[in-house]
Amino acid sequence: MKRIVLFVLTNLAVVVVLGVVASLLGVNRYLTANGLNLGALLGFALIMGFGGAIISLLISKPVAKWSSGVQVIDGTGSADERWIVETVRRFADKAGIGMPEVGIFPGDPNAFATGAFKNSALVAVSTGLLQSMTRDEVEAVIGHEVAHIANGDMVTMTLIQGVMNTFVVFLSRVIGYAVDSFLRKGDSENSGPGIGYWVTTIVLDIVLGFAAAIIVAWFSRQREFRADAGAAQLMGRKQPMINALARLGGLHTGELPKSVAAFGIAGGIGQLFSTHPPIEQRIAALQNAQ
Repeated sequence: MKRIVLFVLTNLAVVVVLGVVASLLGVNRYLTANGLNLGALLGFALIMGFGGAIISLLISKPVAKWSSGVQVIDGTGSADERWIVETVRRFADKAGIGMPEVGIFPGDPNAFATGAFKNSALVAVSTGLLQSMTRDEVEAVIGHEVAHIANGDMVTMTLIQGVMNTFVVFLSRVIGYAVDSFLRKGDSENSGPGIGYWVTTIVLDIVLGFAAAIIVAWFSRQREFRADAGAAQLMGRKQPMINALARLGGLHTGELPKSVAAFGIAGGIGQLFSTHPPIEQRIAALQNAQ
């Protein structure tokens, strides 16, 4: 419940902030008496499209900590905690990135990486993961998450999401205006947008939003293959990652917050909308890798 409330409140706050910014810049007034101002609409679409994605990226680390109940560890605790921190440090040095924060969160087997910058990210593993996997397998999962950071996946996904959002906002309003103009052809009494504009825009926001989600999910799945390969490279062998994936395939993996779900070790429902490829495909890709 806490995750749902935080997700809703965060998105409402982002929408309000972006609305204020668009109003201050004047780009929200793209519907004029003379028709559609495409320049202003493009500015509005860019703000709404990239603004939300960038803000979400910038606040991803504190939101992930709060929503998942992450306890940050520094290696001064138990022997297991020291091993986890040293493993992250070793992989970070090998990958050429700054030492991420390291955390443990309660729940079923899963792990994630998040953060806006390569040199100040967060790697977190669940208690369920630590309890259900061997050290070699946990090490492979940690390598997978460090590979996400080293590959710049958080920024890449933000840019892709921003581009898709911008297209959705821009196209839905252009098409909505065209449909409304056609329906009201010859009507000179009211120069403002009619019901055709609003209905078409809302419907297209939904339809194009689904299409954009499919494209983003496809990119996310390709990124998972690269992170699996990155883990194998960091460890110098691929069998631990294969074993970790095989074990995940037989476990009930934990649900992650929406803001970091795409960066977990497992997750996603539905082939087109899944952020992760099927475990079998990931194992096959590693086995076939040179």
